[in-house]
Amino acid sequence: MKITWRNVATEAKLLLVGIPVLLWTMIPIYHLFLFSISSKDSATSGRLWPKEPTLQNFDFVFFQKHFYLHLFWKQLWNSVVIAVAVGAITLFIATTCAFAISRLKVQGGRTVLNLALFTYFIPAAFLAVPMYKAMSSYGLLNNQWALILAMVTIASPYCIWVLKQASDKLPLELDEAARIDGATPLQLFRLVYLPLMVPSLVAVGTYSLLLAWNEYLYAFLLLSHDEQVTLAVALGNFLSADDSPWELLMCTGLIYALPPAAIYYAFKRYMVGGLTAGAVKS
Repeated sequence: MKITWRNVATEAKLLLVGIPVLLWTMIPIYHLFLFSISSKDSATSGRLWPKEPTLQNFDFVFFQKHFYLHLFWKQLWNSVVIAVAVGAITLFIATTCAFAISRLKVQGGRTVLNLALFTYFIPAAFLAVPMYKAMSSYGLLNNQWALILAMVTIASPYCIWVLKQASDKLPLELDEAARIDGATPLQLFRLVYLPLMVPSLVAVGTYSLLLAWNEYLYAFLLLSHDEQVTLAVALGNFLSADDSPWELLMCTGLIYALPPAAIYYAFKRYMVGGLTAGAVKS
């Protein structure tokens, strides 16, 4: 390809924007790692690299040697269970709803979808107290199902919209051919719809799982027992002490950040393709 001044100028502009954004993103992550390999005395020394790096903090976390970490594995498991449950339930609801609205043309389906999306005009933080009251009325407080149902409620409208947009791009001739061959709506859903929607299904499933994994406010309000809370809430306990063990907090935070990072990079190509499906009409 012929190099021109215009191409050079374009690349230079991209670098001028990209490098500061990269640094802005990576510096907090670097400091998170820096704290996690520093001793208590050198954690706040201001050095770009600790004088004596140590893995002792990871030993404290993995073997639950600190008071705030005595339920580390239990709380990490709670986070996994809740996130997976939210992802699975949201995926089931969003998939069936999108199929009914887009392919079966259920009467009033689009109106219901638009009303569901309208809830995003209200910040999720404003709905926390009403959600707390609703869960209390149904006797679900301090029950992990309260958080699961709350997160499914928050994630479902967007996931339904994404899948509905992707479903609209599938040729209707496929449905007509399947019906001519005698396929029932359930067979159409299982044999035609699901295989063609795999990228979008992975995308919305990953999105809802990560949304639940990173949730703090609803988890803090709806769960209070130490054995029920997620690790995200348990991390807040470190800040309640006058002399917080910052090195252990950062080490635990780094460990907690690794699973969603691994999930995102494992399904990155699906996330990009699936979440933008239907954004451009052909």
